[in-house]
Amino acid sequence: MNVGIIGAGTMGIGIAQVAATNGCKVLVYDANAKQVETATVGLEKTLAKLVDKQKISAEKMTEILANISIATELKDFKDCELIIEAIIENKEIKTKVFTELENHVSETCVIGSNTSSISITSLSAELKKPERFIGIHFFNPAPLMPLVEVIPSLLTDKSLPEKIYNLMKEWGKTPVIAKDIPGFIVNRIARPYYGEALRIVEENIATPEQVDDAMKTLGNFKMGPFELMDLIGVDVNFSVTTTVYKEYFYDPKYKPSLLQQRMSEAKLHGRKTGKGFYDYSEGAEKPVAQKDEVLYDDIFHRILSMLINEAVEAKRLGIASDEDLELAMQKGVNYPKGLLQWGKEIGFDLISEVLENLYDEYQEDRYRQSLLLRRM
Repeated sequence: MNVGIIGAGTMGIGIAQVAATNGCKVLVYDANAKQVETATVGLEKTLAKLVDKQKISAEKMTEILANISIATELKDFKDCELIIEAIIENKEIKTKVFTELENHVSETCVIGSNTSSISITSLSAELKKPERFIGIHFFNPAPLMPLVEVIPSLLTDKSLPEKIYNLMKEWGKTPVIAKDIPGFIVNRIARPYYGEALRIVEENIATPEQVDDAMKTLGNFKMGPFELMDLIGVDVNFSVTTTVYKEYFYDPKYKPSLLQQRMSEAKLHGRKTGKGFYDYSEGAEKPVAQKDEVLYDDIFHRILSMLINEAVEAKRLGIASDEDLELAMQKGVNYPKGLLQWGKEIGFDLISEVLENLYDEYQEDRYRQSLLLRRM
């Protein structure tokens, strides 16, 4: 298959690596020509490390690199059967690229977007053939993270989701099919993991290291919310939250954090800038959490109850099948177990009680329960 990738950032070159590893001929384009060169040099280094670790053979590295070529303009994609866009999260810029792209590709070429939160329907609305457009959302780093959300728009051809689903399986991924709602599955359901953690810190209830420690020790999460935001990028996480909040007509459940906005403005973006909620500069010591059993229990149940409530609401709205909802959170953000199953184990009545107490305390619609949760 001839595959085109638009955008040579971390996600774009990662998706190119996945496609090339699976025998596809891949063309990579970026409006910034230097970015493509930087990305391909970085890919060579990444693959060389995999050879050193005996994860792949030297022959496989040569094959992968031989499968990737550089495109200098969009018309170079004329022979592509599938094109995946992975550029800046800006609807206007993306739409402009897609409308121009349609002038150069065949009638049968499938156009996909790796957007993490922008409506697939809105991105396809200006196209001459919106039925060939679909969301194909990989998770970072694309070569390592198994999950891919496949998101048809209201205008997508009915047979296309299954075709992309099967292709992702051929590429060794774990695909799930989601409705075209803000944040899709993972970025919608996961919002409280960050949002509620931020509120706890903003209100001086606990420190970032205490919140992280509580979620890791009591919930077996691989990373706490603040460690994860630093890894993702505080600015990126804030941008996704802001998009989901706006797309849901300013639903208070998804209200962004002022603390996170200020950190984004100060360019305290986490690992990539050397400092976020933690200091990553050479010689810096990570603060040790002051353990508090009662506080930790409150933090854990507060954040987990918000997460389970979101998963139950997603089930009620039919955003995806129960199986895909569980799979998405485990494979997309490494949750230790599916949230619906977790709710069963803890007891949905306890989750309901935690949320009811939060609602009584704050008097905010942020803590309203899913109608389905009350019935479970």
